[in-house]
Amino acid sequence: KRQVLVLLELRICLESEAAGLAAIRRSDAQLADMRRALDAFKSALDSGGDTITPDFQFHLLVSQATDNRYFADLMSHLGSAIIPRTRINSAKFAHEAAAYLARVNLEHEDIYSAIVRKDAEGARAAMRTHLSNSRERLRKVQ
Repeated sequence: KRQVLVLLELRICLESEAAGLAAIRRSDAQLADMRRALDAFKSALDSGGDTITPDFQFHLLVSQATDNRYFADLMSHLGSAIIPRTRINSAKFAHEAAAYLARVNLEHEDIYSAIVRKDAEGARAAMRTHLSNSRERLRKVQ
């Protein structure tokens, strides 16, 4: 569990900056891909399906939109293990999962909205909030 918290510290630095760069550099095609990943997350949330894949996909797409391959390389290397709920005891987590995932969904939408607006500071702040909240949520279920 400590490893996940340590990884979130790294992600807060890395992905906050990535979101800021993505807001400035993203293409319309990349925006469309992000929208698709968010829609897939929402539909998985509604149907009780796999939210981990579209969650990771969204974060990876943000890193790719930086137009700096090292952000995307690092995210690819870390893989879906960066999604904290992959490491949570599922029985303990199950009854809180829907509310948790609804929050994650809203936080992703905030990040996306800032990227759409080309608001670099807003995107940085939204990503920082999202990952800081993830860290707190993880601490609570431990």
